[in-house]
Amino acid sequence: MWFASALIGLREGLEAALVVSILVAFLVKTERRHALRWVWLGVSVAILLSVGVGAILTYSTAQLTFEQQELLGGTLSIVAVGFVTAMIFWMRKASRTIAAELRGKLDEALDVGPVAVLVLSFFAVGREGLETAVFFYSTVQTAQGGTTEPLIGFTAGILVAIVLAYLIYRGAVRFDLGKFFTITGVLLVFVAAGVLGYGLHDLQEAAFLPGLTTLAFDASAVLPETSWYGALLKGIFNYSQQTTVLQAVAWVAYVAIVLPLFLRPKKKAVATPAAAAIKE
Repeated sequence: MWFASALIGLREGLEAALVVSILVAFLVKTERRHALRWVWLGVSVAILLSVGVGAILTYSTAQLTFEQQELLGGTLSIVAVGFVTAMIFWMRKASRTIAAELRGKLDEALDVGPVAVLVLSFFAVGREGLETAVFFYSTVQTAQGGTTEPLIGFTAGILVAIVLAYLIYRGAVRFDLGKFFTITGVLLVFVAAGVLGYGLHDLQEAAFLPGLTTLAFDASAVLPETSWYGALLKGIFNYSQQTTVLQAVAWVAYVAIVLPLFLRPKKKAVATPAAAAIKE
C-alpha cells in the first residue's frame, strides 16, 4: 500500500503546501510580514487537528467487534473515495484561479483582523488534512498484518510535496502543475476505485450488504496476493484475488464514469496559473 499512500500524501501535501506558499508569498510581497505568525498558527492548528483525527480513527477501533470494525472501515473507505473524487475535480477546476482567489480572501481577512487570517489559514490547509486523515485510515484498514507501509508512504509523499512546494516558491524548480495534477488525478481514480471496492467488501463482511460469497472471479491460483506481482497490484490498485460481483461492478462503474469526466477537455480560462502566481 506504499504507492497509494505516497500518491495521496504527495497530492494532498502539495495542494496544502502550495496554498501556504501562496499565502506567505502574498504577505511578503505586500510587506505585511506581521501577519505571517497568524498564518503559521492557523496551519499548525490544522495539522494538529488532522493528525489527531487520524490517530483517533486508526487506534480507537480496538474495542469494537469484528462486524463493527468492518462497518466503520467500509463506511470511512467510501467517505474517503468521496473526498478524493471531490479533490481531483476541485483541483482540476481551481488550479488556474486558486492563487488569485486566495490572495483576494487573505486581503479581506487582513482587513478584518488577525483571527480572520488564522481562520482562513486553518480552513485552507485543514480540508486537505482531514481528507488525508480519513484516507490514511482507510488505507491502514486495507493493509494486512499491521504493516507500516501506509505510514511510510504518506510520510514520504508529504515530505516530497513540502520540498517541491518550497523549491517552487524559491523559483528553483518550474514544472507544469496542470499536467502534474492531471497525471496524479488519473492514478488516483484507479486508487479510489480500489478503495471503493475494498470498502464495499468490508460492508459485506459486516453483513450490511449482501453478496459476500458471490464472486466475480477467484484469481488466487494464477495471481495470488502473496506473489510479488500480486502484492504490487494490491499496493497500487487495491487488487483482491477474490473479488465479489458487487466489488467488480462498483470498480468498473466508478472508473467508467469518473475517468472520462475527469479527462474531458477544460474550458479555456484567462486566469494566471497557480505556479506562476506564487512568485507574484
